[in-house]
Amino acid sequence: MKTTTRTNATKQVAAAGKTPTATAPDTATVVAETVATATPADIGDILDATIHEQIRKITAGVSPIALSLAYADWALHLAASPGRQYKLFKQAMTSATSLLTPTDLSAPNSAPDALPKKPVDHDLRFSDDSWNQWPFNTIKNSFKAGESLLTDLAKVDGVNKHNAHLIHFFNRQTYDAFSPSNWLLTNPEVHKKGLESQGLSLLEGWRSFTADAMQLHAKHARTTPDEIAELDFKVGQDVATTKGKIVFRNHLIELIQYTPTTPKVYKEPILIVPSCIMKYYILDLSPENSMVAFLVNQGHTVFMISWKNPDETDRKLGIDDYLNSGVIDAMIAVKTAAKSDQIHALGYCLGGTFLAMAAAALANPDIKSARPEMLQAPKLASVTLLAAQTDFSEPGELGVYIDADQIKNLRESMARTGYLTGKQMAASFQFLHARDLLWSKNTRRYLLGQSDVGNDMMSWNADVTRLPERMHAEYLQSLFLNNDLAHGHFRVNGKAIALMDIQAPLLVVGTTKDHVSPWHSVYKIHLLTNTATTFILASGGHNAGIISEPGHPKRSYQIASVEAGHRWIEPNAWSTSTPTQEGSWWNAMHQWLSTHSQGQISSKAIAPDQDLMDAPGEYVMKRYAD
Repeated sequence: MKTTTRTNATKQVAAAGKTPTATAPDTATVVAETVATATPADIGDILDATIHEQIRKITAGVSPIALSLAYADWALHLAASPGRQYKLFKQAMTSATSLLTPTDLSAPNSAPDALPKKPVDHDLRFSDDSWNQWPFNTIKNSFKAGESLLTDLAKVDGVNKHNAHLIHFFNRQTYDAFSPSNWLLTNPEVHKKGLESQGLSLLEGWRSFTADAMQLHAKHARTTPDEIAELDFKVGQDVATTKGKIVFRNHLIELIQYTPTTPKVYKEPILIVPSCIMKYYILDLSPENSMVAFLVNQGHTVFMISWKNPDETDRKLGIDDYLNSGVIDAMIAVKTAAKSDQIHALGYCLGGTFLAMAAAALANPDIKSARPEMLQAPKLASVTLLAAQTDFSEPGELGVYIDADQIKNLRESMARTGYLTGKQMAASFQFLHARDLLWSKNTRRYLLGQSDVGNDMMSWNADVTRLPERMHAEYLQSLFLNNDLAHGHFRVNGKAIALMDIQAPLLVVGTTKDHVSPWHSVYKIHLLTNTATTFILASGGHNAGIISEPGHPKRSYQIASVEAGHRWIEPNAWSTSTPTQEGSWWNAMHQWLSTHSQGQISSKAIAPDQDLMDAPGEYVMKRYAD
């Protein structure tokens, strides 16, 4: 009853807070308006929900309570550790002394051969050679010494692991704002570019700044709902252009079958399960870097799930719905359309997590009997998981948002609308990667006068999606906070599932610079399953490492396989002992899929009676201003 009251109170606050102007009402006004129509029992909950909503607006969704508790934990432990304080003080003095060496005070006109050779700086903010000249080398080294000290400052014995992560993250985020690379007077690369361009770079940067400021002002001044900005790359024209048909649709998904381009195709079709956090066409961008087009051209019959972009009526959709009406119904539809009793299944990001759940559920007779429709599902010839976590004990930077108070904060926010907005999600990722997505971007745009060069992935990144309230809450609580899937406690259709039940061979891909699904975490599937597993570690990040088409420069990967009944190999030991291969891992994926297929058959056109409409369909086109 308490939860229902709080939710209703939150909805009342949301309704009272609606206004035709862009200026949000102050807390007192909202409270007064809602209290006037509320029952006495609801007033306390209304007040709490209203205050929390105003706090979220100020803190960009981050819980100040969680952050305050983290710093209190750290401060108390540091106060009780005078030895640690002494070590930190000594480190600070040593760093300060080292900055006053003759190398850093070398005259700007010193001959290059006379100066000691500088080590390579892998921090891209300071990669330009001008940072090695005095006085900018001293400024840079001072900043990096402070950065190192802040990192060590968060390391105090006894501090809760999550609290230490929060402190390190927020220290770094705050300190990054003061990087000398962000400021006109302390960035020598800006000075050099300004002289070379005779001031045109600074003029162009100023034009970009004023244009962005005017656009932001106009956005806040609007009295009508926000207009949806046009995408640079139009869906169905510039991206998501691989030919195909919608062959199945329900309230949650559209299923695309792509038109074959080869005279023969492999017997087993491939079902791709993309993440519902993003639009599916990350895997079907421009023709030259489309994974879908690559697989089709290699002779595979490919199907793709296109998730519905939910609205407030979908607030009660949970993970069970995404598995039953999403993954499993799609499998059955693929079996029907391709007339194949076996399929390959491939999942990316959260879609991979859903696929792993579905594969475990289908291997459990009790769960299949609880939902008879599952008995119609095809056999899985193989399961491929791309940058998909199944153990969430090491969530990387996303762990900043994962604690009880942060999840409560998100629940209250979603209770107002019934979903997590795309803008909320995009803002969270920008916050997590502010160095690259905010500060470095602003430096390039406003100080160096470099215009943003759009590409298909940037356009896709702007095509944000929503997540239903219930599903997102279950995702955070059950997977991230409780790690139920890894512990065998996650339930599908009321029955617990275990990844150990999966018997299909696995191809698992992680990427070296993935901050969303860290590869060490992805690799842990070796601990949770006992089937034959091939693991690929590809260069790049969560998106760019997966979209690694053949011919892309500077791509490499490592690959190794273990048989069923394999022993555990620690991930760093695996990485050290596995040779690196140049090129795209897509070719290795195709070879692996071919090995686990049962030959080829003549390709066939998509049956007219299955043709609902041309790809990319309707669901992917749905966009919201929020």
